[in-house]
Amino acid sequence: MSIRILYFAGLRERLGAAGEDFALSPGLDTVGALRRRLCERGGAWEALAEGRSLRMAVNQRMADAGAALRDGDEVAFFPPVTGG
Repeated sequence: MSIRILYFAGLRERLGAAGEDFALSPGLDTVGALRRRLCERGGAWEALAEGRSLRMAVNQRMADAGAALRDGDEVAFFPPVTGG
């Protein structure tokens, strides 16, 4: 199973990537589990740590950490947006 991950705004700049294709391993079946796995890469990837303010979406719908992942999903991570 694989998904497409997209990174937006300052997060994209910090990670140096706009996105990636990612193979889901058994047990890696929620957005929260994916976030933890990516954070384990260390360094700049710690921007995804659970204590940090971050929005998530699955297939262009806002999602929380418990949202299920399925083959072919598109997952987006982005910092909260403020208006001015």
